[in-house]
Amino acid sequence: MLNYHNYRYYVLDAPEISDAEYDELMQELIEIEAAHPELITPDSPTQRVGGEPSDAFKPVKHRAKMLSLANAFSFSELTAFFNRICGELGTKQIELVCELKVDGVAVSLVFEHGMYVSGATRGDGEVGEDITANVKTIQSLPLRLFLEAAPDILEVRGEVYLSKKQFEQINKERAESGQPLFANPRNAAAGSLRQLDPKVTATRNLDIFVYGLGYVTGVEFTDHWQSLQYLKAAGLKVSDHIKKVKSIDEAYEFCEVWQEKRHLLPFEIDGVVIKVNSYEQQKKLGLTSKAPRWAIAYKFPAEQKTTKLIDIELNVGRTGAVTPTAVLEPVVVAGSTVSRATLHNEDEIKRKDIRIGDIVIVQKAGDVIPEIVAPVISKRTGKEKSFKMPKKCPSCGGEVVRPRGEAVARCVNMNCPAVIYERVIHFASRQAMDIEGLGESVARQLLDKKMIKDVADIYYLNKDQLLEIEHFADKAADNLYLAIQKSKERPLSRLLFALGIRYVGAHVAEVLADNFTSVNDLASASFDELVAIPEIGPRIAESINSFFREERNQAVIKKLLDAGVKMEQEKKVEGEVSPNTSKLKGLTFVFTGALSQLTRSEAENIVKSMGGRASSSVSKKTDYVVAGESPGSKYDKAKELGVKIISEDEFKRLVSE
Repeated sequence: MLNYHNYRYYVLDAPEISDAEYDELMQELIEIEAAHPELITPDSPTQRVGGEPSDAFKPVKHRAKMLSLANAFSFSELTAFFNRICGELGTKQIELVCELKVDGVAVSLVFEHGMYVSGATRGDGEVGEDITANVKTIQSLPLRLFLEAAPDILEVRGEVYLSKKQFEQINKERAESGQPLFANPRNAAAGSLRQLDPKVTATRNLDIFVYGLGYVTGVEFTDHWQSLQYLKAAGLKVSDHIKKVKSIDEAYEFCEVWQEKRHLLPFEIDGVVIKVNSYEQQKKLGLTSKAPRWAIAYKFPAEQKTTKLIDIELNVGRTGAVTPTAVLEPVVVAGSTVSRATLHNEDEIKRKDIRIGDIVIVQKAGDVIPEIVAPVISKRTGKEKSFKMPKKCPSCGGEVVRPRGEAVARCVNMNCPAVIYERVIHFASRQAMDIEGLGESVARQLLDKKMIKDVADIYYLNKDQLLEIEHFADKAADNLYLAIQKSKERPLSRLLFALGIRYVGAHVAEVLADNFTSVNDLASASFDELVAIPEIGPRIAESINSFFREERNQAVIKKLLDAGVKMEQEKKVEGEVSPNTSKLKGLTFVFTGALSQLTRSEAENIVKSMGGRASSSVSKKTDYVVAGESPGSKYDKAKELGVKIISEDEFKRLVSE
């Protein structure tokens, strides 16, 4: 079975199972062979490093063998690794180097007298495939090293990968041309590297990180860290996310940090590689036939699994959006059981060619929202069914319409029970009116018992009515009643967000509250007045105008006002702020990347408290972009527009001077 999956992954570039499932099968085989050595055969997957080279490429024998790595899946396994090497070296003074395990394709590159001469895949560890021309298309790879006295031969090891953005673009293009989608960026990188025509590879915008040495003549190093600095100085791309540590506890802490922050990176990682730094100690520890004894890969919990798509259900949101949701055979992904996954919209289902009954690859997006990556086409039986968006709402039977130019179909019935339910849940949520105790179950009962028909009716409930809620006694009824009354005093921005105006999220609601003193002022604002506000574009302005033109919404707002809900706030008087709070007056800040000392909201609140403005997008009017670790597209746009970019430390100095 494992040989079959090896073939599909390494030769056909079309895996049928996820990496995690493959690891589980391999681990099971390792344990069986450890218990019964007589069962080990020469062709066992445990007896070789990688897959066979393709016949389509010339074989290349590596000067130094390209070994794979032993895996660890827990802190106890890391500790066992560390204790073993300490015992073999007779010391606990071992410096380690931690590096991100980029989810790409391992390659070997050879430079002779500073010039790039060849590139090869790992293959079976001893013989790989000649991909010299394809590697040459990688723009970040220098064809001549930045060294005055380059070594005669420098064989380096690296990982070729695709950025998340480029992966999405490639799959989009493949869907449009009717080709099967790649399951993940590594699968796409492998397929791109093994194109017979380098011109095709060049269109894929591959990238590479160099992480170590193979065979070298003419230069010597004492440790791994020193060699990485040398490679970096030579013009090769070495990851910035590398750390020297002096204990396995520090190494595990590095693993935990990046397991949490992995989604902030523009590329995929699936773990951390931990290596003994000293070359002398590496030499003493030696190698097995498959892996170095001085290194280990800590693998993050699986984020992709395969399972069966049983059905596609439809959910109706507070804006009437009808969203398809996949019902799955339960499967454990990233430590939790997943039985449902988002399918986004009808176009997305068609683009990925997802059908009811398919075996699909499921992943967690940002460790939170499960989604379907792609179907496993080779597993189809012919009984799978294509999905079509219905013309009638599954909740109320009303007409479902897809507006021109939009991807989402919507129920047009303003009184659809599902729409009203979702609006009540949103209105009472923590970021909105924060009515503690008014959750999904309570909202459902209030609507089913016809105690409320819209969000304004919440404020007309009395304690006797609340006692009718299932499992509610005096204390629960009192608490909910008090929470409802307390919510009447929420800031204007919270109310604007709670109203559920399309495209008005929590941040836009704050922008609107900064520019209008009341709901009435906002309702009276013209389209031109709205678009004149930074961050309020035509789409948001039109949505606001449309919302307040709707008679049903006007009636709800009047009922809220009559119930005593706060509808206005005091306008800030120009020059009223103290010198200490006006330090950033007139300045606009944008934050990007992961901040290490402040949360994003804390940093934005500091800006606002000092009279400045925190924006979510970069423009020519932006004064500063504060870049944390792994900044995204906002950083690139700031460079393009010439906006000043500062670090988190510089930001803290600026606000404390």
